[in-house]
Amino acid sequence: MRSENNQAEIPVRMLYTMIRVTDLERSVTFYRDVLGMRELRRENFTAGRFTLVFVGYGDETSESVVELTHNWDEGNYELGNGYGHVALGVKDIYAVCKRLADMNVKVVRQPGPMTYPVDETGHKELIAFIEDPDGYKIELIQEK
Repeated sequence: MRSENNQAEIPVRMLYTMIRVTDLERSVTFYRDVLGMRELRRENFTAGRFTLVFVGYGDETSESVVELTHNWDEGNYELGNGYGHVALGVKDIYAVCKRLADMNVKVVRQPGPMTYPVDETGHKELIAFIEDPDGYKIELIQEK
């Protein structure tokens, strides 16, 4: 809960979500060409043997982005059971999923309504799930 008196003491926005990727260029291509994000910046840390690439739909100063971390000496990661997914808004979920399937993107939950109403009017969001090249889940939600 936010208190107007303590604004300087609490976070004010989400900056980014970091995921580790095994093939940096494959992942950048996926997030750029398949999901339409832009590569915003790239940083190489030679001494630490890793590269960071930030991708997103808008400028980092005002939008949340995704940080793709590539550790040069690591070839495999376990996704774990605590990670959920990243969610992206879309205008036409059926058209987006058709386009993605045509690009051989794995659609792990076909587009359709959620199984329970999201609000008191009984509205059901239309959702789908896809996977990125490393198996991370991405939820697509049709915006109203």
